[in-house]
Amino acid sequence: MYYIGVDLGGTNIAIGIVNEQYEIVKKGSTPTKPERGADPIIEDMAALAKKLVAEMGISMDEVAYAGVATPGTANSDTGVVEYANNIPFLQYPLADKLSALLDGKPVYIENDANAAAKAEAMAGVAAGAPFSVMITLGTGLGGGIVIDGKVYSGFNYAGAELGHIVIEKDGRQCSCGRKGCWEAYSSATGLCNITKDYILKARAEGKTTVMEEMIGGDLSKISARTAFNAQKAGDEIGKQVVDEYISYLACGIVNVINIFQPNVLSIGGGVCNEGDNLMKPLLEKVWAETYSREGTPRTEILIAKLGNDAGIIGAAVLGK
Repeated sequence: MYYIGVDLGGTNIAIGIVNEQYEIVKKGSTPTKPERGADPIIEDMAALAKKLVAEMGISMDEVAYAGVATPGTANSDTGVVEYANNIPFLQYPLADKLSALLDGKPVYIENDANAAAKAEAMAGVAAGAPFSVMITLGTGLGGGIVIDGKVYSGFNYAGAELGHIVIEKDGRQCSCGRKGCWEAYSSATGLCNITKDYILKARAEGKTTVMEEMIGGDLSKISARTAFNAQKAGDEIGKQVVDEYISYLACGIVNVINIFQPNVLSIGGGVCNEGDNLMKPLLEKVWAETYSREGTPRTEILIAKLGNDAGIIGAAVLGK
């Protein structure tokens, strides 16, 4: 049997046909265009899914179900997206709508971060671990918790918002309305903001930094790579940015480990491309601070392996 996995984003809808080994055997995408409203999005979703099934040379009879990883608060029991920030969903019956367009196939939905966490738990670095947590470092900081193969999302399906634990009281303003959230410091956006602050401080103090040269003096060109690249070039201010960023990231990870003590904590997102430049100092800071630092065994902290496919695979395993 095959499974349709849908990764719904604010910019694109990515869909994959996934086999029983959790491998994507066919994939495609189409623009989301959220300004059109909800129904056209679902219609495009169904059309692309059917197109991919046809291109595979299989029939819908060979598809067990479809799963959708969606932004927002997704009620996995009712199939209703109760609210999404960047997609026009408000009490929207996504599962029923899509099922009707897919010849009555069952449709399962889940928050996108939770779906990615389930993907890593079933087919990624946490495969075989009874209890895992995943964090994703992107524009925001997403979180997902999986216990015995089941996503934990709280009684109201809005749980596991790990990015919105506060690590700095009255700190940076977060998009959620609070101040000092982990997301405001440890997302890729947070790293860019820290980088910007250090560049502006260097300018004010008349200091030179490689980061200034890298962006050509244009603050809009700052990326999550700027400080890491500057550090590699021997820039002391770039190193300070990286050290501060990793300290904030470690602080949040320690909080998560102290609360949940998962078998595996996986980290996804483009920042992870830094490899040992990120992970070596991060692990040193984490293991110096966790409450369980003197005990064994301890949580494995690993870079997630499914990358951009995590949403599709996670959606495709929602019925399992």
